[in-house]
Amino acid sequence: MTRAWWLLFFAWLPLAASAETGELTHQILSFDNLHSWADDDHEQALDVFLNTCPDLKDPDWRALCALAQQRPAAKPFFELFFRPVLIENEKSTLFTGYFEPELQGSLQRDARYRYPIYREPYAAKVSDPWLTRREIETSGVMEGRRLEIAWVDDPVELFFLQIQGSGRIKLTNGQTIRVGYGGANGHEYRSIGVELVRRGIYQAHQVSAEVIKNWVRRNPVEGRELLFHNPSYVFFRKLKNLSADRGPLGAMNRSVTPMRTIAVDPAYVPLGAPVWIEKDGEGPIRRLMIAQDTGSAIKGPQRADIFFGTGDAAGRAAGRLSDPGRMVVLLPIQRAFAMLPEINQ
Repeated sequence: MTRAWWLLFFAWLPLAASAETGELTHQILSFDNLHSWADDDHEQALDVFLNTCPDLKDPDWRALCALAQQRPAAKPFFELFFRPVLIENEKSTLFTGYFEPELQGSLQRDARYRYPIYREPYAAKVSDPWLTRREIETSGVMEGRRLEIAWVDDPVELFFLQIQGSGRIKLTNGQTIRVGYGGANGHEYRSIGVELVRRGIYQAHQVSAEVIKNWVRRNPVEGRELLFHNPSYVFFRKLKNLSADRGPLGAMNRSVTPMRTIAVDPAYVPLGAPVWIEKDGEGPIRRLMIAQDTGSAIKGPQRADIFFGTGDAAGRAAGRLSDPGRMVVLLPIQRAFAMLPEINQ
C-alpha cells in the first residue's frame, strides 16, 4: 500500500530511513545456502507470486509467469528457473512489520462519530505542498465540500490510519468499507515517536505505537499538539470491488497477503520478485515472500516490511517487529548472471 510506515513512529527512524551509502555488492547463492529452504510451503508462495506476476512487463519475468500459471510443482519451479541473489551494501538488514487497521465509523456525523476521513481536495492535487495538518484540521477549509468518506470515533486511530495508508471502517449499519491511499498534502513526515524521545518523555527503546496512543489519550490537549508536530496529512479513496477476504491493495494495485507479502525498496528489489526471508530475533522467520509493496521508510537492499494482516492483533505483532537477519532475492537465471560483470569489476 502506498503509505507512510509503522516504522515512522520509532525513535530510530532517522537511521533506518537515511540515504543509503556504501558499495553495492551482488552474490549469487545456491538454494542450499538458504536456511530452512526445504521446510517452507512453496505452493503457498507460488500462489502469492501468481497474484501479481501477470502485471510484470519484462520478457524474462513474463515467461516465468506463463510457466507458473501452468501450476508446476512450486519448489522445483523456483529452483529450476531462479537463482538466489544476495544484494548488500554497508547498511545492516532490518525487518519491520505493517498491518491494515480496522476502525469504528459511520456514514453520518454524530456526537460519537465526528472525525472525518477525507478524500483529496482539488487544491491539494495542484499545490505541493498544500496546507499543514494543523491548518487542515483547525481552519475549517474542508467543511462544506462533501469530501467526507466516513466519520470515525477516535482521532488517534485516524492518525494511525493515515500512517498505514489503508484500512477497514466498520459502520454502524453492519457494513464495512475499505479505504486506501488517495493523496497527501505534500509535507514531509515528522516522527512523533522521535519527538517524544526528544522531549525526554520516553527513552528510545520504550517507544511503540501502543505507547504513543496511550500517551496521547492520557494527555488530550498536549496529545493533539503532538500530532500536529507531524505536518503531513493523508487523504483516502473508497476501494470498491475489494472483497472482505482479500488484503489491502499494495503498490502493484493487487491485494497483499499476510506473512507472504513484503514491502521493499524497488531501487534494489524488483516489485513482483520472490524474496527469501531469514528474520532473526524473537520468533525467527524462514519463508519465501513476494515483493508487492513499497514504503517511504523502506530504503536499501536489505530492508523489508512484512505485512501481518488486519486488525488489532496484527497491529500489535507488526509494531513489535524490529529484527535483523538476511533477505535474498530470487531472480530469473539470466538476470541473476547478468550481474556477474558488476561483481568482477
